[in-house]
Amino acid sequence: MRLRLKKLGCYLIIIILLPYVVTVFLNGPSITSYSDVDSASVKVKDGDMQSEMPIEEYCIGILAKEMPASYEEEALKAQAVLVRTDVYRKIKELGKEAVLEEPFWTRKQMEDAWGAKYSRYYDKLSGVWDETEGAVLFYGEDLALTPFFRLSNGCTRDGKEALGSEEYPYLKIVECPYDIENKKQIQTVMTEDMDAEITETDTAGYVLSVRVGQENISGEEFRNTYGLASGCFTLQRYNGKMRITTRGEGHGLGMSQFSAEQMAKEGGTYEEILQYFYEGTEIKEVAEILQDVE
Repeated sequence: MRLRLKKLGCYLIIIILLPYVVTVFLNGPSITSYSDVDSASVKVKDGDMQSEMPIEEYCIGILAKEMPASYEEEALKAQAVLVRTDVYRKIKELGKEAVLEEPFWTRKQMEDAWGAKYSRYYDKLSGVWDETEGAVLFYGEDLALTPFFRLSNGCTRDGKEALGSEEYPYLKIVECPYDIENKKQIQTVMTEDMDAEITETDTAGYVLSVRVGQENISGEEFRNTYGLASGCFTLQRYNGKMRITTRGEGHGLGMSQFSAEQMAKEGGTYEEILQYFYEGTEIKEVAEILQDVE
């Protein structure tokens, strides 16, 4: 009787393990799971301090800082994929010992920003991260460049014009009709009069070059110098001052977060949102990225 039970136990073990044995035989040993990869630690810079933390914690901190936690989950998922892609792209380029400097929120900063909603919002972002675990954007064999911004002037920019490179054909001009209705679409800043004029804009209307006195600077440099909301702006002298009128918020390249939010509200999935703004890219697994980094 004991012998028969022993044999029966052996048969059960074989039956249970057979699928795994066949899988390993056909595909080789499984690669590191998504969660294991996102749990790997990276070095980050926070102000003057340098520390080490899990990639997941760092990325959730970026997600919290860069997009309102009140947004729809599908919009947040799209943003999570962009953040993960950018972080792994930098790790792959710079190596595991690189110090990442993308600004992020700590738990304390999240508490200060969200107050009583902290627990709910943190759980929401953590859930969004888990539900997209391991998902990154690829274009061909490479991780895609994944810029994003808050609000367009009505359309996004062409990557070739904005970056002066043909390496990013998936960064195209796409219409963002939702953005035009946003109350922050048009903003005005008054400054002291100056000898300045816009000398070049791109197809989408964003400024590429500005002459200031005898010097030519980029539209983004001018925007940063004067703290402008957008890279799409006009200059006009008015009552002895310079009136600068902007449209949208941000540099205008990649995904408009506000449009992503409106698409999500209308039932769009994060995959559909990403395909709209980064046409031709694919969502793939990140599990082997760190293993390939020296």
